[in-house]
Amino acid sequence: MHRDTFFEDLELIDFKECWDYQQKLFKQILEIKSANRNRHLSDIVPTTNHLIFCAHPHVFTLGRSGSDKNMLVNLHELHKIKASFYEINRGGDITYHGPGQIVAYPILDLENFQLSIKSYVTALEEAVIKTLDAYHIKADRVNGATGVWIDGHMPHKARKICAIGIKVSRYVSMHGLAFNINTDLNYFSYINPCGFTDKAVTSLQKEVGQQVPEDEVKTKLKNYLSDTIGLTFYK
Repeated sequence: MHRDTFFEDLELIDFKECWDYQQKLFKQILEIKSANRNRHLSDIVPTTNHLIFCAHPHVFTLGRSGSDKNMLVNLHELHKIKASFYEINRGGDITYHGPGQIVAYPILDLENFQLSIKSYVTALEEAVIKTLDAYHIKADRVNGATGVWIDGHMPHKARKICAIGIKVSRYVSMHGLAFNINTDLNYFSYINPCGFTDKAVTSLQKEVGQQVPEDEVKTKLKNYLSDTIGLTFYK
């Protein structure tokens, strides 16, 4: 299977600009898969795989299964806090993106990696869990709550450090994960994060008590995503 993957770190980029770019790559992969149906086996064109790292200026995004009631400020107040808002085509409810966060968008043909949708989400979570373990932070999953949590099974202490929301069509993925590193957590007070009203949000900075070099975390996360998904990167 074709597991070679193009990696790009777009750093700080407007959400809509990056979303449009994701959708362009997503569409290209779907078009290759569609054309391959009519090709002889010897003429099959390999689908491409992409992994994008980035961060966004302050923005709130609402997934297909979310409720706008979980957005706690109006458009005027959004302007005051220099944030934007988009309803988008991923799963999940509302979340926040901003500086100090590592956002990872894998645009992959999951058939190249022999992954089901469930096992793909598990692989994303596992890469974050392994990254946190490198900083001596024990994190895990919570049943019925996609993403990565610290003390997730302790109702009064549970706090989310990484949100996950994806779109998959014909086993091609887009969107991905948002990992709080040196994130301004005050912005989460403007929403019910992922639709929860009884669980907190945290960051790596808050957990270790100091700012963490984001490039260092990116290197670890990239390597663990390579391990858990099975990516190989073009040099």
